[in-house]
Amino acid sequence: MTEELFFVKGDATNPIGDGSKIIAHICNDVGGWGEGFVLSISKKWIKPQESYNEWFNSKENFVLGEVKFVDVQKDIIVANMIAQRDIKPLNGVPPIRYDALRECLIKVADFALQNNSSVHMPRIGCKLAGGEWKKVELIIKQTILSVEVKVFVYDLR
Repeated sequence: MTEELFFVKGDATNPIGDGSKIIAHICNDVGGWGEGFVLSISKKWIKPQESYNEWFNSKENFVLGEVKFVDVQKDIIVANMIAQRDIKPLNGVPPIRYDALRECLIKVADFALQNNSSVHMPRIGCKLAGGEWKKVELIIKQTILSVEVKVFVYDLR
């Protein structure tokens, strides 16, 4: 039995429900933090950006497909997922890397299972990273939902 994908009107930095919650979002692999959903995260918590910057500067396993989990408050963890190559399209290829996103979401699913968490996110990878929601949604279904973890996708409007 596969869990359902829930669509919510609201801000993913204010996740709904009880229990442990993971806020998953995509980061680039060039150390850039300053546009898109990360601005909403930074308005609420400083630790995810600090963790990302430290990770980038250390170069320790800072590669596509990797995830850092950052505790930001009781029952809320931010998953910084490296699934975007650079910040601009290259030769018509958008920055999102679907294979890296799959690797990241497998790690998020495992973490969610170990911590009895639900997963919350905006429509990851579909704005600045240039991804297609149908492809992203399929990857979410094949990774997180396949292990019966609830996923909530937030739209501001």
